Amino acid sequence: MSAAAAGMDLCACLDAPVVIAPGARALLPTGLAIALPDGHEGQVRPRSGLAAKHGVTVLNSPGTIDADYRGEVKVILVNHGAEPFTVEHAERIAQLVVAPVARVTLAEVASLDDTPRGRGGFGHTGR
Repeated sequence: MSAAAAGMDLCACLDAPVVIAPGARALLPTGLAIALPDGHEGQVRPRSGLAAKHGVTVLNSPGTIDADYRGEVKVILVNHGAEPFTVEHAERIAQLVVAPVARVTLAEVASLDDTPRGRGGFGHTGR
């Protein structure tokens, strides 16, 4: 919606409104199919306004669209809010960010190099 936006809006393409009950999810069509360049992915991300105002977000965020996928882009919305949420036709439901993908080759090794963090996992640096 703005010239400097990182993502492009994805809109619902619906024949009738869809109501998502609290705690429920819905797979919503966008009516959009894309062909991404090799070495890129599409990341389907939530819209901050829907999350902040209604508790509605993209369930598998970010959802990945691979460069070789040619089907319709769909969005899985989940309602974490306390009230039912109605999605209308053409409503902006998510955003799509196109990003490069790093190609790597995995190699099995006997050990990994040490770092200051080491094996420290979730919450290891405190609050």
